[in-house]
Amino acid sequence: MPERTDHSVEASHYSRIHLTRVQRSHCDLRDSKRDRRRTMERGVVIGGVLISASFLFAVLLNNCAGDKGPLPEADAQPAPPPTQATAPAQSPVLDNPGFYLGEATLNPSERAGREIWYKSTAGNSRFHTYTFQQRVGVLIDWYRVLRSDERSDRFAAWGIINDPGCCVPGSQDCPAKSPDDTYGFDWCPGDEQLLQFVGREGYRDPACDFKDAPADTNDVHNRTKDQRQSSCDLAFGTSTGALGIRKFPNPRFNRERWLALNGTAANWSGYNGKLSNDKANSDSHVSRLADGSVEPPFLIGISCGSCHIAFDPLNPPADPAHPQWANLKGAVGNQYTRISEILSSGMTPSDIEFQVFSHARPGTSDTSAVPTDQINNPGTINAIINIHQRPTFQDEVVDKWRKVEACPAGEGQAKQGGTEACWCEHEGKCWQRGTRTETVHHILKGGEDSIGALEAIQRVYFNIGSCAEQCWVNHLTDLRQIDPQQRNFGQTPFDIGQCRRDCPNFRAIEDRLQDIMNFLTSSETHATDLQVARENELKKSNPRGTYTRQSFIADLEREFGAGSVARGREVFAGNCARCHSSIAEKDGGPFANRDFAAIDAKTGLRADWLGNDQATPVSGVGTFRCRALHTNHMKDHVWQEYGSETLRSRPADTAVKEASDGGRGYYRNISLLSLWAHAPFLHNNALGPELCGKPANAANDFYRSPFADAQGKALAGDAVPACWKFDPSVKGRFDLYKASMNDLLNPDQRVPKITRFSDDVPIAFGPRLWDGKEERQVVGFSVTIPAGATAGALGNFQHKRFADDLVLSALRPDELHAQLNKSLGEKDGGTVFKALNEVRTEIMRDPSTMIDEIRKRPFLLGAYSSCTATVENEGHRFGEGLSAQDKKALTAFLATM
Repeated sequence: MPERTDHSVEASHYSRIHLTRVQRSHCDLRDSKRDRRRTMERGVVIGGVLISASFLFAVLLNNCAGDKGPLPEADAQPAPPPTQATAPAQSPVLDNPGFYLGEATLNPSERAGREIWYKSTAGNSRFHTYTFQQRVGVLIDWYRVLRSDERSDRFAAWGIINDPGCCVPGSQDCPAKSPDDTYGFDWCPGDEQLLQFVGREGYRDPACDFKDAPADTNDVHNRTKDQRQSSCDLAFGTSTGALGIRKFPNPRFNRERWLALNGTAANWSGYNGKLSNDKANSDSHVSRLADGSVEPPFLIGISCGSCHIAFDPLNPPADPAHPQWANLKGAVGNQYTRISEILSSGMTPSDIEFQVFSHARPGTSDTSAVPTDQINNPGTINAIINIHQRPTFQDEVVDKWRKVEACPAGEGQAKQGGTEACWCEHEGKCWQRGTRTETVHHILKGGEDSIGALEAIQRVYFNIGSCAEQCWVNHLTDLRQIDPQQRNFGQTPFDIGQCRRDCPNFRAIEDRLQDIMNFLTSSETHATDLQVARENELKKSNPRGTYTRQSFIADLEREFGAGSVARGREVFAGNCARCHSSIAEKDGGPFANRDFAAIDAKTGLRADWLGNDQATPVSGVGTFRCRALHTNHMKDHVWQEYGSETLRSRPADTAVKEASDGGRGYYRNISLLSLWAHAPFLHNNALGPELCGKPANAANDFYRSPFADAQGKALAGDAVPACWKFDPSVKGRFDLYKASMNDLLNPDQRVPKITRFSDDVPIAFGPRLWDGKEERQVVGFSVTIPAGATAGALGNFQHKRFADDLVLSALRPDELHAQLNKSLGEKDGGTVFKALNEVRTEIMRDPSTMIDEIRKRPFLLGAYSSCTATVENEGHRFGEGLSAQDKKALTAFLATM
């Protein structure tokens, strides 16, 4: 695929302005120091609360200069479809035989869905190699994450699940005899072909030989013939050695330049090192990863499995660094992944991008970090369990595209983009948009994905970079753009119809969504019972051993007290089931008489999903509310088309101080199935012990203690609770469950958690010029954000509104005062108005005092914050009034579910 020529996609997210690989690949850069310095020159940093006096002057000048007109529109032409391989015919690439063992109990559709889930990147390798770095301004060091010589340390460092089918070059029976053969990566099945095309065109993707399930003739699009998009556009590549992270040969790779820079093929020290070793030179803070004059050997993409494949709670590996295929489940959710640290692995702890972007707990991800809503809201990787039993919601008002065989007379391309439209990919394969009532699932933490489960699955592919350049990134906020009249000042809605038309990867996934859904409802995603896990443990030492339910309950009652399981059921029925039963009393009778373990004869699964999936106002739960204030599914925001009209009509939660309109301000009442295997708890994994990997390479130890005292001050020394090392064993999971249940039911014993900066972050404002001998800062100043600053406060700060109000305080003070009084009330509005004038005056006099001036007025952070919550493990105090024995009983009962 040719390099992008639309340069309207600007770098953002608290990033230094620098030309990135996507842009600079056009520049025919040479390896001279002078050219590198010119192309790597960085401009003004604008991030969070950091608004410089020079920036303020520029805004004032722009306001006085009048409208300069909008930026030119991006090239609307779709990216060309991938070219078919021109290489000689190749045999289909098969995976390691162990991978296919997982298909044994699956039907053809489930089998196809499983392989797509594990392998399909849907074309996002360009995003994770080029566009992410440009659009978000955060660098990924894929070699640091995936280097083969640290394969045994990957799980501890990054929470990565190693691919059992791959091997370390030079190890026994490994086809690759030297790390130079694989450029320092693992050797994986299919590499015997892929490695031949590093630096060459013509690679035939293994997805081209994907064995599709038979076309469903009940599908209106396949009624007379198979009309699915080419499977080549699923884009599998081969494994990197980390499950769900896939590699592709880079045809732009120049081996001679690589060897000149690094010495050997397997060495990346020149490529991922700094541009300068001179600490007085600003290039000493910039990685060559940002230098587009040198291309890496591989493009790296990720599949859904990168976050969801994890260890089977029923059959965990003896060594988490060396699992076997039998130890893995595709959709259980990786509660150890450090995906945020992976995606910022090219940054250092002293970079503001690292501190703001990579503070999520293991097993969580801020899925709105790239489509940013400026709300700090990491959420857990969902465990997909017993979906057949999950509640659905009738009469949801849904405006979306639906399959039709032909467009009604008078409709078609001319009405594309209207509220009622129809478009045909080709004859017999059309889509019509309209508003109807439907029965749908509510998906995501607040139920925001609410137009259908298939659409929710596909949206994830876009959120991890599929079709990014064709139809995603130009809808995202550029945090540097402060002019409301300009493009990317705020979000605009992702256009499903446009993306379907312009992106073949979209169509390849869409045509197989039912296969993926069938996999996610297959036996692979059934609940994982502790009784079965313990029986499997017993059989390892005694193959004929049995562990009956009676034995299981007896063991629990020895630990938690006689009769604890039966008493725990009573406690659950009386205190928990109103939210955590999927069968209402009007349908299933009184909770007090309910057998919550009863089996549904139709599905063979537990009838009760142990969660009603209803939306509860966040003030009613009391948990860390930032995730509930997520805005991306609101009207005019990026995921508008994935939210139902019913969702957006939910009333605001008037008990929270921040804005909660547009359907936000809620959390779903989640399922408690297999709870023993999925601690810590809450939507952010904050309730329970903190987890850490303790890797051998200390440079990859990302744990930062969040513990604070009652006043919010960071704890130190012996007062800091120890983190718990990753332990996916049956005992390890159960111990973690018990500790988390204790925290859940005893909120007064919780030690508050507040995520903070781990390092000082120095930032220089203003241009620096090279005078032939040294680098000098011509104008500007430097500030330092100190270690210990609250990470969420910066991430939640609405700097655009703050900047605009600073300008208004000078240009139209009466108008600003009236606006603040209306939004905050006269008392608070007056206080904020006075503070803005004081801050403006001080930073115009001495810009270096900016942070201090804002810190003196903490109420300003609250007034301009999308979320003011700080303690991440607060709330959900239900059950605190139970007796000590009833708390033990409830813990015992839930362990059986």
